[in-house]
Amino acid sequence: MQKSVTFVVRILIQTIMIDVKETLQKAEERMEMAAMFLEEELNRVRAGRANVAILDGVRVESYGSRVPLNQVANVSTPDARTIAIKPWDRKQIRDIEKAIMDSDVGITPENNGEVIRLIIPQPTEERRRDLVKQCNKIAEKAKVEVRNVRADIKEKLKKAIKDGLSEDSEKDAENELQKIHDKYIKKLDALMEAKNKEIMTV
Repeated sequence: MQKSVTFVVRILIQTIMIDVKETLQKAEERMEMAAMFLEEELNRVRAGRANVAILDGVRVESYGSRVPLNQVANVSTPDARTIAIKPWDRKQIRDIEKAIMDSDVGITPENNGEVIRLIIPQPTEERRRDLVKQCNKIAEKAKVEVRNVRADIKEKLKKAIKDGLSEDSEKDAENELQKIHDKYIKKLDALMEAKNKEIMTV
């Protein structure tokens, strides 16, 4: 009898341990989502360099449905200040131009009948500073999300003690959680630093 009780207790403890591992994994996944969010948002910020990501939100009318621009054209950056859009079907050049004009890209397209070009304007010093502020706000949002995940998981771990998780295991898990948190804050800072450098480089 004693043996079977001990076995059950051991199984229960193992289940809790696995749960801790899974909980930390979920925390990391949520923090990764915050980093991906920041990366996508920063890509959309125009910093005077040609970046095809600014066209990610453009949808083109094609055979009765609205599709992403890269499904109807080849999008490239022939130089640092130009985005070239070459439609697969030349008849769609007007639809593509209209889609760009209707979007929030804010650049008037030029075309020669075959290729649409977007010339990226060089931002002023003041505009660059505004862009840095804008990016910092987005980065702060992502950091708040990472901190919220940490707080949320910390609370879960504290509650797990009541369910039989040992205090030592809880401490270990909390240390691991802090390491994951620090790793992602560092990642967000690195993304931000690279973007600031890109914005401020004339």
